[in-house]
Amino acid sequence: MSGGAARALALDLLASVLLEGRPLEDPPPERGSPEQRAFARRLAATALRRAGQIEALMARFLVRPLPRRAERTRLLLLLGMAQILFEEVPAHAAVDTAVGLADARMKGLVNAVLRRCAREAPALVEAQDAARLNTPPRLMAGWEAAYGEAAARAVAEAHLGDAPLDLSLRRPDAPGPLPEGETMPTGSLRLARPGAVSRMPGYEEGGWWVQDMAAALPARMLGPVAGERVLDLCAAPGGKTAQLAAAGARVTALDRAPDRLATARANLARLGLEAEWVEADAAEWRPDRPFPAVLLDAPCSATGTIRRHPDILHRRAGRRLDRLTALQDRLLAGAADATAPGGRLVYACCSLEPEEGPERIAAFLAGRPEFALEPVAFPALPEAAAPDGALRTLPSMLADRGGMDGFYAARLARMG
Repeated sequence: MSGGAARALALDLLASVLLEGRPLEDPPPERGSPEQRAFARRLAATALRRAGQIEALMARFLVRPLPRRAERTRLLLLLGMAQILFEEVPAHAAVDTAVGLADARMKGLVNAVLRRCAREAPALVEAQDAARLNTPPRLMAGWEAAYGEAAARAVAEAHLGDAPLDLSLRRPDAPGPLPEGETMPTGSLRLARPGAVSRMPGYEEGGWWVQDMAAALPARMLGPVAGERVLDLCAAPGGKTAQLAAAGARVTALDRAPDRLATARANLARLGLEAEWVEADAAEWRPDRPFPAVLLDAPCSATGTIRRHPDILHRRAGRRLDRLTALQDRLLAGAADATAPGGRLVYACCSLEPEEGPERIAAFLAGRPEFALEPVAFPALPEAAAPDGALRTLPSMLADRGGMDGFYAARLARMG
């Protein structure tokens, strides 16, 4: 696959997100090598992450707005400008390949706009408010209300960079091959030079699995689980199931999506860990007998993962959350019914939106007086302690070491 063909794949990825509303993580067409597909994905992700800045510059460089039917041309300009301004691709390469991909009637326009971009845009970028331009106003306003203006800006600035790759170790003290990386305060291994996951040291031996350091915290909020029956709801892709199994729990892992469940099952097999797998809807399923420990990682808007999924800025950001919060309430009700008296329930979601975190817990506790919120502290990450004792991580935390995903998690105790 040539450079032009890789960029054609990047253009297809952009179209699938911006025109069809599909996730960027949907499997791309099997074209080219894994490295070339990774390059195309990186270009598309950069264009999505910086789209607000690029659109502002594009409007400046166009003599007249593009017609509505020129969506492909708009995407080509978005991709070409992303390469020139944010990917350090030589301007001639970005321009030539974009012109080659343009419709015949638009080649002159694409050439003129991208050449002007190469000449004028670098100085203009310096004066842009990148954090605000690349964040949908409704999202920014919500974060400012929830966390304050300075914290909201820090979150938006964190979204401008790629997310690092973190690993959870199956046995942290065991000898064995591991990639080179930095041990984070919570024990996750952050990689200095990540490559293809399946080729890294320790993969075949089952020594680790990929899991952001923030995503590794909710399972720990259950406390010691060795020898205990633990229910993991909405378990796929299986990182938290692996944590619980590695800690010695007897895990029942439930998810409604058969393909995601198959992926989780394969990952646990690679790690040499075991769980009982159940394919069912967590909102409807009820166990024969309740569990002393239940973990619910609920489906959500996933705005805490924008660094690694910049398509969220375009597919979900600013949409009403009514359907999601209603689903979260149903899942919480099911998780509560599955929790034994004297047991504990951890609710988690990778959202920055209060409606999906503290507001769901407040609504739940108002209707379930047999449950109470139990404060949980992480001494290695004191800034993640919410005022009520829940967990709240933000992408801007530990920014000098690469940040982390945004998560909310609360531990609920059921009265005996």
